[in-house]
Amino acid sequence: MGEIVGAGLLAHVPTIVLPDHIRRELNNGRESTLFSGLQQLRREVFDLIQPDLVLVFDSHWFTTVEFVISSADRRSGFFTSEELPRGMSSVPYDLAGHRAFAELVGEIALEMPECWITPIDNPHLPPTYATLNLAPFLQRGPEAWLSMSTCQTAQTVDFAVVGRVVAEAVRRSDLRVALIASGALSHTFHSLRTLRQHEAAGEEHIFSDAAREWDHRVIKALEAGNHAQVITEMEQFMAVRPEGHFAHYQMMVNAIGGVDCTAPGRAYSDYENAIGTGQIHLWFDKPAQGWSAS
Repeated sequence: MGEIVGAGLLAHVPTIVLPDHIRRELNNGRESTLFSGLQQLRREVFDLIQPDLVLVFDSHWFTTVEFVISSADRRSGFFTSEELPRGMSSVPYDLAGHRAFAELVGEIALEMPECWITPIDNPHLPPTYATLNLAPFLQRGPEAWLSMSTCQTAQTVDFAVVGRVVAEAVRRSDLRVALIASGALSHTFHSLRTLRQHEAAGEEHIFSDAAREWDHRVIKALEAGNHAQVITEMEQFMAVRPEGHFAHYQMMVNAIGGVDCTAPGRAYSDYENAIGTGQIHLWFDKPAQGWSAS
């Protein structure tokens, strides 16, 4: 029987893959804790738990009529971001896949009413930087990396079902799986003519007071292991436009127990701004008694 060995809400902001001097220049000469925090997370978590598979709930990969999980045996090539080609240009990547697990997810989805998850093994299916920006920090080499899309027509109930399907697939496998919810908290950018005034990491640059206050409320609850609060307040949180409807977190948390999950989050970064958006790295260790059943 497989197990989820840990889960994280992690930021994939483009600044973490910029050259050191540019990253510090944007932050008034200081290092971003989102960069150094991933290095610490690698040392203190990934090198210890040694997952067989990393599943990324990708907040940049939008599908429309279904959720999709990557099932190619390997994804490799060069990535240039259509959004930010100056900062992410011809970046090499090489991610081993796990066809059997992806297909198992698809099979279990067929057993669930009103659940649509399709494994796609097309080698030309492009990955996004919500997956690729984290890999250089956390990829150890032997483990598989899969991505799950965010279905843009889905609702909270659908994200919950996907999480439960993933949990069941892990249970039926023989794999040690780490889950990553790759994405931001509040997610509104400053306007083009003002955003260069808000590139530093300080939270005073978050888009609005309401966004900052909601982000802190969510972070405080997650650090206390109060996932039930975050889930029950999800509709109110939507007022500050969390990235991708916060689907990355919603899928992840429902794989580790949903409202019954009480795993506290350990911060591996400060709460930082990214041109108006709220970002943090939080890691949830597997409880000694195991995850609650969702």
